[in-house]
Amino acid sequence: MAERTTAEPVPCRIVVCRDCCCGSTKVTGIDHAAQTARLRSEAPVRVSGCLDVCDQANVIVVQPSAEGRAAGARPVWLGLVNDPEATEDIAAWVRAGGPGVAPQPEILDLYACLPPRRRAAS
Repeated sequence: MAERTTAEPVPCRIVVCRDCCCGSTKVTGIDHAAQTARLRSEAPVRVSGCLDVCDQANVIVVQPSAEGRAAGARPVWLGLVNDPEATEDIAAWVRAGGPGVAPQPEILDLYACLPPRRRAAS
């Protein structure tokens, strides 16, 4: 990967959980490696250990770009992302700019989940 200059904007980033439940054989019907590779083709991807929302496996977090953060966007947590169509919807949103830059597709509302700290507070 080429070294980033200070003039280049910071893109969206994606975190994929790949630990005890997410990315494991417990979640069937999806090629986990292909899902990660597909998302990586649109934005930098970090593979994470357990994000502590195992009942929502596979969990993906879309972190806003610098532009999105400047617009007030926060990371968007998505759970039960277990089919290629959902992965494509996420990839298209990220390609369009992601949180704070492009409107979140309504279909992704079906996958919205709360991060662990916010789940405990509700």
